[in-house]
Order: sequence, then C-alpha cells, then structure tokens
Amino acid sequence: MNKKKLFTIFLSLSLALPGFAGCGKGEADAQGTPTIADNAGEDESKGNADHEKDTAGSGEAGEDAADSGGDDAAEENTPDIQITHIRDLSNPNATEKTKLVYDYLCSVTGQGIISGVEESVGAQNSNAEIQYIKKVSDKYPALRGFDFINDDFDGVVKRASFWGNDMKGLVTISWHWGTPPDGIGYESSKGSVDMDELLTEGSELYNAMIVQMDTAAEALKELQEAGVVVLWRPFHEFDGQWFWWGKGGSEKFITLWKLMYDRYTNHHGLNNLIWVLGYSSQVKRDWYPGDAYVDICGADSYANGTRKALYKLVSGYAAQGMPIPLHECDNIPDPDKLQEEGTNWTWFMTWTLSYLKEKNTKESLNAIFNHDYVITLDELPDFNALMEGTE
Repeated sequence: MNKKKLFTIFLSLSLALPGFAGCGKGEADAQGTPTIADNAGEDESKGNADHEKDTAGSGEAGEDAADSGGDDAAEENTPDIQITHIRDLSNPNATEKTKLVYDYLCSVTGQGIISGVEESVGAQNSNAEIQYIKKVSDKYPALRGFDFINDDFDGVVKRASFWGNDMKGLVTISWHWGTPPDGIGYESSKGSVDMDELLTEGSELYNAMIVQMDTAAEALKELQEAGVVVLWRPFHEFDGQWFWWGKGGSEKFITLWKLMYDRYTNHHGLNNLIWVLGYSSQVKRDWYPGDAYVDICGADSYANGTRKALYKLVSGYAAQGMPIPLHECDNIPDPDKLQEEGTNWTWFMTWTLSYLKEKNTKESLNAIFNHDYVITLDELPDFNALMEGTE
C-alpha cells in the first residue's frame, strides 16, 4: 500500500466531532445548529433522486446509524499539504476561498483521491450514509453531495452550510431540475420541453425557466454569504439524454449551460461556484461547452473497477491540469489499482445508502476509507484557517 505523497505546508487538522449529530431539514441543536445525530429525521417528505436508482436510505437509517460517541480525534499521521496553483478558475472574480479550494483539488489529483458520498433524498435520515461509513470505518467522507431536487433549497442550504463550515468538509450540489415552466422532482426532470422556445429570450417558456434558475441562484447566494464553496454540478449526465436538458442535443445543451453560467456569474455575482461538467458514462462527442465555462470535467459510472477507459475518455475533453472526478458511482475503485494504472480520479462519490451497502462490503469500505491514498474528512485542510494565515 503506497503512502500519500506528502505536500510541504504543514497544517494542524485536528477535528472535533462531539456527539456528531444530524443536519436534516428543520433539525437543530439547542443553539439552532444542525448536527449529525442518530435517528435524525426529515420533517418534510421528499422524493428520492436519480434515474435507474432505487430508493436509498428509507427505513434503514436507524439500523445503520453510527454510534455518536467514541474516539473521534484525528490520527497523528496528519499529512503535510502543499497547495499549488496549477490553473485559473473560469471566473476571474471567484472568491479567494474558492480559488484556494480549486487549487487544492488541482494539487491533490494524482496524489490521492478525495472520498465522497451523496446524501439520501427523502429518507428518514439524510445522514444515513455518513453514519454508515463512520460505523464501518471510523472515518467520515471528505465530500458530501446534495441535490436541489423537489425544490429543497432551504434544506440543502442548511445542511450544506453545516457540512462546509462546522464540519469543514467539501460540498457538491446537483439539481434534478423539473421540466420548465413549473416542473418539480425527479420524474419531471425526465420530461421533455421545446428547447427552441426555451432558449428564445423573452418567450414565455424562457421567462419561466429564468424564474426557476434564479430561485436556485438565491440558494447558492446564501451559501456564498455563509462562506461555503460549492462544487456546482448542474445538468448532470446531459449526454445520456434522459433528462430534459439533454434531449435537445449537444448544441442546445451548450447554449443552456452558457446561459446559466453567464446568469449566475455575471448577473447574480455567484463567485463561490466551481463549475463541474458531469458526463454520463457514455461521454459523447461535441457536448463540451469550452474551457471558459468549465472548471472540472468528470463522469458518472455504475460499472465496477477503476473505470480506466472512462477516465481516459473524459481526460480527452478536459483542459490540462483540470480535476477529473468520478462524481457518481456505486462500487468504489480499489485505491491500489488506481495508483498502479495512473487512473487519477480527483474524487469518488458513492450514490446513497443502498448502493453504498450493496456494491461495497463493510470490509472493503473499512480498507478504502483507511487507505493512505484516500482522503477523508479529518485529512482535509482547514481552508478558513489557511485564509486567515494569508491575511
């Protein structure tokens, strides 16, 4: 087992995780702060997310909830970290923290792989995945995935703020955006729309789409005000063409991507976003919006193994030095094989509890999350502390 190649700026990464409690929507401790507790529940019923994926987490949260006690102190082998500037973000007005996080992601590529998990949507316990990983490995993933599905903007803002600030973790958000003009939820996201009218400025459909787009922008603005950097992954699996945003073909998709990029960056001033282009496992030609609109280029895959061929396909579109994540998977790649092959995914993100449990054994999860190549929550730099140190 190879050790992580050590970087050179020493950080103290002690992470206190007291009684770790849950951050479901509407839940808070006595001070109103979300936590990650056993049996944490949602006070709103939400549908679950993704195409070709079954219900995840419901009914299993209590059984698999992690013990909130125990020794949560970080191990003494905290790595030294060097964050090197490799490439610029597409947005020149990005916040300094956003630039720092991006520099970290670029620097870690090939030196390790960041661990991630998507939270269950609509489950009794949105923390079921976090608790299960902790239970079997005594570790927490470094990155947590959220979804604006079912217009859960307030809930995502609350949970992502907690994860990004209180837990000092990385945040990625996608959106199963219901079909305009007024669609909500997963089934609606698989609908169809007249893309010509949708992309005609001033049309009724265009105006309705902008209202929906702006609603999500306001939620992202709340996260910006809270100091949370977001790995923003809109229009995911576009080239699979099973969601409305991909059904009009590559040219219309690129127009839609650029429209959102321009509106969010220049109109709304969202400078906390790192733009993640999320291919399906098909990685079709002619769907890339261009380096000026993309910061990270990755793919989703529910196959097994390292997905070496998929990594090479995505690498062919990504700009030099751009991070390349496996941003949806079930079976987690073997870290030793990733290193042997030079398949340098920047992070992996398993998709909710059922996939986490069915496609990975407890033994393999324990080995992976304790592997020297795999970066867990306790091994992330404290980006806020780094920012203070540069002032």
